[in-house]
Amino acid sequence: MRSRQPRQLLLAFFGEYVFDDPGPIRASVLIGVLEGAGVAAPATRATLDRLVNSDILERSRSGREILFSLTDHGAAVLREASGRVRSERPFEPVGTGWTLVTFSVPEEQRALRQHLRSTLTWAGFAALRDGLWLAPGEVDLASSLEPLREELPPNAILAFHAHELPGYPIGDSVRAAWDIETIRREHLAFIQTWGGPRSAEPATTALSLRTMLVADWLALLRVDPRLPGEFMDGRWPAQRSYQIYRRRHDALAARSEAEFAALLGRRPLPAGGDPHSTNVSTGRGSSQSSRPGQAALAGPAGSN
Repeated sequence: MRSRQPRQLLLAFFGEYVFDDPGPIRASVLIGVLEGAGVAAPATRATLDRLVNSDILERSRSGREILFSLTDHGAAVLREASGRVRSERPFEPVGTGWTLVTFSVPEEQRALRQHLRSTLTWAGFAALRDGLWLAPGEVDLASSLEPLREELPPNAILAFHAHELPGYPIGDSVRAAWDIETIRREHLAFIQTWGGPRSAEPATTALSLRTMLVADWLALLRVDPRLPGEFMDGRWPAQRSYQIYRRRHDALAARSEAEFAALLGRRPLPAGGDPHSTNVSTGRGSSQSSRPGQAALAGPAGSN
């Protein structure tokens, strides 16, 4: 499994705990969660600054506390990812055939070109040859590109849905576009990390451990493009990865939600309760975020 970067962990945290219940989070809470995942406070602060500069998060203040919340763009990024993260079939293609994309973005817009390539990769695409990208199944391209919609020039994207023609097998092209053995190794690394009865990870809280689990899951989803089963052998490990992820996620859910509630001053959830139920008392206090109508989530006081 790849090393976990602070950005991965922060996006995992916001996707798990904030996306469905938006509101500003105290910097001290974020620093504490990432410290439990082995990330030093200066690295977390620097990453938060970068996420603000890239319009994923916005910063506000409440007294001496610094608060961070999702921007509209950040929420769109997490919304696009959430469908697959929470899917019961995250490694199966959606529909049949293949989606082909070609794009034209001016060279001077290099940052946009990089963001577009990254977005296509997350959606399951790989470069087939210069300027032509391929993904298995029928990709919902409009949803995938929604976070970039306002930045893309008109008519920058051309997309097709296609099927393989008899006599023109696509297998060699698929194996050239994706390193299937590398994908297998990523699955096996995930299984090794999380498949034991107790994880060997050094996290001190269920909150940090669940954040690490989801960060690793996001990394695995990014690597696996959901290729059709005909390109895999009978020992393909994707189903094992999914089963382990669900088992560990479910096992951590109650403790991590209780820890999160305690940090925010909420009443702990009842056993078996819905973590996003509107009946849970929020106890958010009177601090106000930079977004009208949203109370600030009250983490522990102290310097940031």
